[in-house]
Amino acid sequence: MSMAQPLMGDAAAAHDASPHQGAYISRITSAAKMETKDLNVYYGATRAIKDISLEIPDRQVTALMGPSGCGKSTFLRALNRMHDLTPSARVDGKVILDGHNVYDPETDVIHLRQKVGMVFQRPNPFPKSIFENVAYGLHVLGKRNRAEIAEVVERSLRGAALWDEVKDRLNQSALGISGGQQQRLCIARALAVEPEVILMDEPASALDPIATLKIEELVQQLKQRYTIAIVTHNLQQAGRVSDYTGFFLTGNLIEFAPTTQIFSRPQDKRTEDFITGRFG
Repeated sequence: MSMAQPLMGDAAAAHDASPHQGAYISRITSAAKMETKDLNVYYGATRAIKDISLEIPDRQVTALMGPSGCGKSTFLRALNRMHDLTPSARVDGKVILDGHNVYDPETDVIHLRQKVGMVFQRPNPFPKSIFENVAYGLHVLGKRNRAEIAEVVERSLRGAALWDEVKDRLNQSALGISGGQQQRLCIARALAVEPEVILMDEPASALDPIATLKIEELVQQLKQRYTIAIVTHNLQQAGRVSDYTGFFLTGNLIEFAPTTQIFSRPQDKRTEDFITGRFG
């Protein structure tokens, strides 16, 4: 198989690209925090994700986009073994985190999900106080010192840009705050257990434009400390928040490159057709 032509312009010197399974994959320049190798996900006899090999760069934002049903959320959930919870699902291939295959039988899945946190499409706060929502994971990990827990709760709420809005009502129900605040609370809950990677599955799709902007601003702040992979149906959002973008279609990864490259000079006509609104 011949090598693809080198990228031109601002990415030319930095990114050597090669095709994989018919896809156009641009190599990342920084270290990879996670990597998938020939990853497949099945629901019963249906193969929803097809032989995807992809590097996710450390402390950058990787956006996964594509039309509904293309496999982007299925791929994201495979990264921290969320499919273990679905009886009909089966995964083969590898997901490498810091050199370790997370699908190794010896993997401690609880520890994995501590390192690789998940924020879902709709806010899912527990019917507990704001404080106890953030502290929940700490209790699961066996933390008992109240002062230490309080310190982590404050730090996590600050990290999620929520502290100033809720500091005077930490003991009130999390169900009483707005949807945008609930989503940032769920991010704070993920931050409390000190993850290294944060997976976000369309975290702003249920929010109004102002709350969406706050989530996007937060993502830009969080990437200074965390590796982030975000599924989005919003092309403009992918362009605003991400450093790299992958385009999925019918379970295949069609193209992966720096976001500026994807939106200005896509290498695959299917990518171009999607971002110009010809389908999707």
